[in-house]
Amino acid sequence: MQESIIQCIEDIEKQILEVAETGQNAGDAVDALGLSHMKLSSAGVIAVLDMLIDGITPVNDDIVTAMLGVCEAQKRFFYALSGLLESGTESMGIVESKSSGKPEADVEPESEEAATKAFEEPPTAEAEPETEADKTAEQPEEEKKAADTPAPKGKGKAERAPAAQAISSIRVGTDRLDRVIELVGKLMVTYAVIAQGGAQNLAQMASSLRELDNVISNLQKEVNAIRLVPLKQIFMPMHRLVKSLSQKIGKKLDFEVAGDDLALDKTIVESLNEPLVHLLRNAVDHGLEDTEGRVAAGKNEAGTVTLSAWRKGDSAFIQVRDDGRGLDPERILSKALEKGLAEADKEYEPKEILQFVLQSGFSTAEQITDVSGRGVGMDAVVNAIRNTLDGDIEIESDLGHGAAFTISIPLDRSANEGIVEALVCKVGGDTFIVPSRDVVEIYMPKVNEVVELPDGRETVDVRGEVHSLLRLADLLDLTPEVDDIQMAQTIVVRVGEYKAAILVDEVLRQQQVVITGFTVPVDEIFHIPILGYGMMGESDALVLDTEEMLQHFEDRIQTGGNRP
Repeated sequence: MQESIIQCIEDIEKQILEVAETGQNAGDAVDALGLSHMKLSSAGVIAVLDMLIDGITPVNDDIVTAMLGVCEAQKRFFYALSGLLESGTESMGIVESKSSGKPEADVEPESEEAATKAFEEPPTAEAEPETEADKTAEQPEEEKKAADTPAPKGKGKAERAPAAQAISSIRVGTDRLDRVIELVGKLMVTYAVIAQGGAQNLAQMASSLRELDNVISNLQKEVNAIRLVPLKQIFMPMHRLVKSLSQKIGKKLDFEVAGDDLALDKTIVESLNEPLVHLLRNAVDHGLEDTEGRVAAGKNEAGTVTLSAWRKGDSAFIQVRDDGRGLDPERILSKALEKGLAEADKEYEPKEILQFVLQSGFSTAEQITDVSGRGVGMDAVVNAIRNTLDGDIEIESDLGHGAAFTISIPLDRSANEGIVEALVCKVGGDTFIVPSRDVVEIYMPKVNEVVELPDGRETVDVRGEVHSLLRLADLLDLTPEVDDIQMAQTIVVRVGEYKAAILVDEVLRQQQVVITGFTVPVDEIFHIPILGYGMMGESDALVLDTEEMLQHFEDRIQTGGNRP
């Protein structure tokens, strides 16, 4: 039994070492480890694994070390099943000595701690591979230092993989840097004028303050412009992805890209990578017909998949279009009725029927393949777009001629950290900040507009539209200073398609605040919906995470009641 286990694991190890030498056929090694057959619930994890298989993520020493660590873990698993670990790690040493043909004393048995370290990031090697060295040589000095700094221990490759997709550097023109330096100089001069003048000349101080406000606004615009990154950074690797997929499933296609010079904020570009990978995989695998099917339909043998981007007003649009079979509304509606997502006695518009594709657990695929459909549907992509970017996805389909998935993203969305417009409110004597990006309106409810439901929840009628009423003081365990609900105020917020009214004592004002994250993991210590720390100049306050707050209330409703 020992020899059989050793032989199986050694074959896989040889395959991994060949991948390390050639940098090719990483998918075969992943298949041998059984990772491609796992049913994963995260679209992000699947995208990371697929990008390795498709060659988008290059094979490096960290990945090879992690794969060999999985081999070691599998060997221990088989030893445990066969009862070979009864004597601890000594039996491992015996097996290793027999397999290598060396005396037992020459082979040191591997400890559990050593096996665990195989999943950690190894220390930086003295000699890097030539390809990695060439890449590092082109990076700025700061980026080299960041690349050479080992990550904290205890974090495996699987945990670090999403961070690898982040944009670590931005190329900035010298003219833009010159403008920033010029504005900083004006800022310093204006500050000196205010500091030296004091309160003696109020007219001069007022003029200096107006100049200061103007300089700060311009400086903010320049910094926001510096954060812009062209979509080319994530569009270019998609060529390799689509080519790899077409070869894998045996389909001929032409891949076209348009609008990749459109520049968006780096946080938006980073968040778009995984949803686009999922949409392109679906377009190639499910959207396009095979060669025989296209010929029978009177089409060219080679299909066309187009990835395009454009800007219109204050929104950006990214579209994945194919000229394949399209989406069948009748089939989708039938599947939706079967799964209980649609009402049998209701008539649906074609656009409404197509939206069922975005529902959780919905799929019309007849069989699961190793390209797409492995337990994660379009709902994972929709959640990433709506929750992370406050965007949406619109579906267009012409049966027999193709389909298009268009992502729309509002460009006025601010990042979780930085200068944002916000509402400042008071609850129980404390001050809190609500980002304006989530706010629809402020409303003062009347007594007859608030209704308490049998399960303890409350609703409020805001101009004929009924929303859930969420008492912020209850969630944060505070005592409200305003007992009369007619004297209190509600902040109507929207996250995705869901709206709710948050009851506070008073909304003080709207102003720009500087949001920064905590230096300690507050969200892991205290399970409260706090986004970060807001600095307003004369005072500071906690910034509410609207999305997390609504989820908190939803969880409490499911566990029995709205009140704590």
